Amino acid sequence: MTTKREKNIRLIEVPSEVGAGTRGASLGIEAVKIAALDFRSKFFRNYKSIVIPNDNQALHAPPGSRYARHIRSVLKMYERVGAAVRDTLRDGRFPLLISGDHSSAGGTIAGIKMAYPESRLGVIWIDAHADLHSPYTTPSGNMHGMPLSTALNEDNIEEKVNDIDYEVIELWEMLKNVGDVSPKIEYRDLIYITLRDFEEQEAALIKKNKVKVVTTNEVRKTGVTKLSRELLKYLSHCDRIYISFDVDSMDPSVSRGTGTPVKGGLNEREAADLILELLQNERTCCLEFTEINPTLDSENVMAETVFEILQKVARQVELI
Repeated sequence: MTTKREKNIRLIEVPSEVGAGTRGASLGIEAVKIAALDFRSKFFRNYKSIVIPNDNQALHAPPGSRYARHIRSVLKMYERVGAAVRDTLRDGRFPLLISGDHSSAGGTIAGIKMAYPESRLGVIWIDAHADLHSPYTTPSGNMHGMPLSTALNEDNIEEKVNDIDYEVIELWEMLKNVGDVSPKIEYRDLIYITLRDFEEQEAALIKKNKVKVVTTNEVRKTGVTKLSRELLKYLSHCDRIYISFDVDSMDPSVSRGTGTPVKGGLNEREAADLILELLQNERTCCLEFTEINPTLDSENVMAETVFEILQKVARQVELI
């Protein structure tokens, strides 16, 4: 007999860190499982996981282009994650992802579009960073700063600072076209929450395309319930909604267990309440937690924080 839990949620684990500049994010999933054990929770027994094979061995080899580090491995992860998300949605289940670095979110978006090619997809990006670079603009070459550009089919040539070779151009085009849909989302369908650390090339795109940005102060001033209603109304023309939650959206006072912490973020309760409010809308079809890095943490605090939110999320999804 299939329980309601088994029917609604499918956990997808993505222990990959090939897109990150700091090592350790691939261990985030195991850190969350340790937190579950510490809480004496049966969560990971109640919700069986699909584990996506990673390509982390590539990190022992040269990264290839300095402007698109390990892009071949990131392409593999896009394809693998995309297929898992597509199949989960086609099975009528809710994909709940825990991923290493944020680059794989481009694969998540591809998977949603593969499952619902005719649907308009809204994206709520809860993150300190814009992740709107391309190989033409990146200051670091780290691919976890580029997933939204792949979804938007954005090169940002107007702000170009890097000259990239033909091989990288070809791989970048392949990355943008995973799922045979490009672009997968539109700027009008993107919302940033707690965005507070980005480069001028990304700022130019946000301004040019009038992307909606909600600051931490606005979250607190408006209140989570009212804000969620406003955001869902803003995306009322979208058929589906994907929430991507980078743990660096939370303030470092919560925990420093992530690769790029930035002051001025949400606290644990604000983060949890925001996600839960947005999940109540039936159009929300996928949720991802990412960038938990226990090697940068103390006493596994970040993973414990994420696990507490994860339990609340699971209960909410069961009620949808």
